[in-house]
Amino acid sequence: MSVSSSARRIAATVLAAGAMVSIVALPASAHDDDRYRTPKVEISAVQADSPGRDTRSNRSLNGEWVEITNNSRHAVDLDGWTLKDEDGHRYRFNDVRLAGRSTIRIHTGEGRDTRTDLYQDRRDYVWDNHSDTATLRDDHGRIVDTESWGGRHHHRHH
Repeated sequence: MSVSSSARRIAATVLAAGAMVSIVALPASAHDDDRYRTPKVEISAVQADSPGRDTRSNRSLNGEWVEITNNSRHAVDLDGWTLKDEDGHRYRFNDVRLAGRSTIRIHTGEGRDTRTDLYQDRRDYVWDNHSDTATLRDDHGRIVDTESWGGRHHHRHH
């Protein structure tokens, strides 16, 4: 056996051992996190009070929005999910896939849906400027996240 083939064999053995150590050293919770748990989708921001006066113009209505963020690496199918306020106004996601590590903004007014913006096509405001709760539910009706503001609301549910 030549010196160079011995050196290559030793290097390969060291690299293989290092790879095994790094696999073993990875905590099970970090390794299993994205694969076995429900992807982390949350209400990441709410603008309940559109900028300027509330004129019910489409521009003003679209200044009112809720952002939904997918913090996992994998896309999430939001088909059948709902976003609802305390008064029962409900928006149902239809044929929407939220890419991994991305955010989508749901506007109240009318517009053309894109990968980053969805529109409820309403002609009146949904979110109360002073006190309300946005509730995101999955297609089985389970609460995924809530975001509350104003008044008696001081909690956030994940």
